[in-house]
Amino acid sequence: MKHVSRLSLAVIALVGLGLSGCQIVATPMLGGIYTEVKYGTIATDASAATKEGKACGQSILGWIATGDASITAAKAAGGITTVAVVDHSAKNILGILGEWCTIVRGS
Repeated sequence: MKHVSRLSLAVIALVGLGLSGCQIVATPMLGGIYTEVKYGTIATDASAATKEGKACGQSILGWIATGDASITAAKAAGGITTVAVVDHSAKNILGILGEWCTIVRGS
């Protein structure tokens, strides 16, 4: 019985540690319970942008992260050869699920 109690306490402690952590995706604005923001980093001639591509990565509890949120992957997703705008979006739900995306526009 003591073994089960120690295991239960360890699981609760690990979950609590994961949930008490900070934002699991980078963003200029933080929401403690929920975050969903979009922001830009680079823009040249946005009027020439006729295509859009998006690439994302996901995180679970800040422990497991997968995906390819690179500009290269976003360009490929949108069939873009010349990039005019690079934006990012971030989503975080209770520190449990996180998503970071790169959005490119160009031609």
